[in-house]
Amino acid sequence: MDYFAHETAVIDEGCEIGEGTKIWHFSHIMSGCVLGEKCNIGQNVVVSPKVILGKNVKVQNNVSIYEGVICDDDVFLGPSMVFTNVINPRSAVNRKNEYLKTHVGKGASIGANATIVCGYNIGQYAFIGAGAVVTKEVPDYALVVGNPARQLGWMSEYGHRLEFDAEGIAICEESGEKYKIESNKVSKI
Repeated sequence: MDYFAHETAVIDEGCEIGEGTKIWHFSHIMSGCVLGEKCNIGQNVVVSPKVILGKNVKVQNNVSIYEGVICDDDVFLGPSMVFTNVINPRSAVNRKNEYLKTHVGKGASIGANATIVCGYNIGQYAFIGAGAVVTKEVPDYALVVGNPARQLGWMSEYGHRLEFDAEGIAICEESGEKYKIESNKVSKI
């Protein structure tokens, strides 16, 4: 075993777990999912079949990641945040063939108690504020908050708010990296 699993964790056969990953108390890793290297799976987390987590994904306590979710490398999933996978659930109607996919891009952060409605993608390095309810696509580097989530600005790869000058250039206060905004899209330069 090249990973750590707390004795109370349940790990089904048929899942892939990368080297250096840690799985904590009362979590359930279901068959058919893939966890990359050096992930940290907090307490009371469920990872459903066909979920894919890239390298270094941090999943905080009380998160359920349902079928249809793919997280790229370096994603942060805050405490008690929620993914859905059916747009119109009914207990008496079986909709397992209607699961919608959600892709979370590299380096994105999703805050505590946020809800990501299925079928919408989160861009690279996007920052979803605590308690936000995402009901549409989120662009790369976007900062979104509220219910329903609305975009307030842009974030650097280090998680700092970007302020663009008249030429459309912003500099991250921590890393010194430069970003450019063109046609309402941000890229690192």
